[in-house]
Amino acid sequence: MKIIHIVRRYGPVGGMERYVWETAREQAKLGHQVQVLCEQSLAEPPPGIAVHELGRLAQRPRWLAYLRFSRRVDGWLESHPQPGWLIHSHERIGVHDVTTFHGPPFAAVRDFPWWKKISPRVAMQLWLERRELRVAKRIVPNSAIIAKQLARYYPEYAYKLTPPIVPGVLPGVVRAPHNVPSNGGIVGFVGREWQRKGLPLAVKIVAELRKTRPQLELWVVGPNENEVAHLFKGWQGGYHLLGWRTGNAHFAKIDVLLHPAKAEPYGMVISEAMAAHVPVVVSDACGAAAQVSAGAGAVVQLVAPIEQWKRAVAAQLDRTDTIPAFVRGWDVVAHEYENIYAHFA
Repeated sequence: MKIIHIVRRYGPVGGMERYVWETAREQAKLGHQVQVLCEQSLAEPPPGIAVHELGRLAQRPRWLAYLRFSRRVDGWLESHPQPGWLIHSHERIGVHDVTTFHGPPFAAVRDFPWWKKISPRVAMQLWLERRELRVAKRIVPNSAIIAKQLARYYPEYAYKLTPPIVPGVLPGVVRAPHNVPSNGGIVGFVGREWQRKGLPLAVKIVAELRKTRPQLELWVVGPNENEVAHLFKGWQGGYHLLGWRTGNAHFAKIDVLLHPAKAEPYGMVISEAMAAHVPVVVSDACGAAAQVSAGAGAVVQLVAPIEQWKRAVAAQLDRTDTIPAFVRGWDVVAHEYENIYAHFA
């Protein structure tokens, strides 16, 4: 099979980019011919993948960056015809067979007050999004939440939706089984976009828990210290602001991952924590909540009172059983895409 992936940034540098990188790599391992069309390649491509860079564009305004990239893709394909190749896009373009939707639909803006919808930016974003869905023969959401949102805002294209293909997870560090002290433990929060991912709520939950577990600590990975230090005003120790870290070595020390996100299309940090045998407590606004089994942790309604969140985290800290590992290789993701591509054979 011949596959062209289209993504603006190619490399393992973000959630969507990692998804494309790992999927394409596994497809090449399976013997498929794979090309990548991108603005910029940010890593040495794996064996068997041909990368074509179209040149970096200004990233703002975002709708204009999408439009310019789309036009460059059109121009490259006109100059370099690819008969017999399946085009798999991860961007707002209009020349693809399959598109994977990695984030919430921009069409959610329809729910906003009217004065927030009257602008060229909104009009162009909606046009680009609708074109992407209209052109695609198959639309692949990367979580059940995204699938539900697409069906809601674009019911006319719901027949194109496939079952979600959620991200895989790479093996990494593993938390050694141990009992957490009844007066302590380490709760972890991971995420650069700390407001959307629920750090203020996480701080309140851990502050409440520290009233009965005075040695409990909150480790924050992701945001810069100066961005979030104000959230800990009045704390007398009990927290560590670790900044951004590559890799997942922190999972070897964390006893519970707390991820009370307001909106999270998937949340790869959740599956990474579960793969490391770290129990999780997440909001029902996370796409990855669908993968959280009873043995892996707890899913709490975002609007639940603090007391309910507190009980859920305490229950995970007090566990004495073995935490099951979450296993989902990227080879599984590649095979699931083979089933979708088969419709075009």
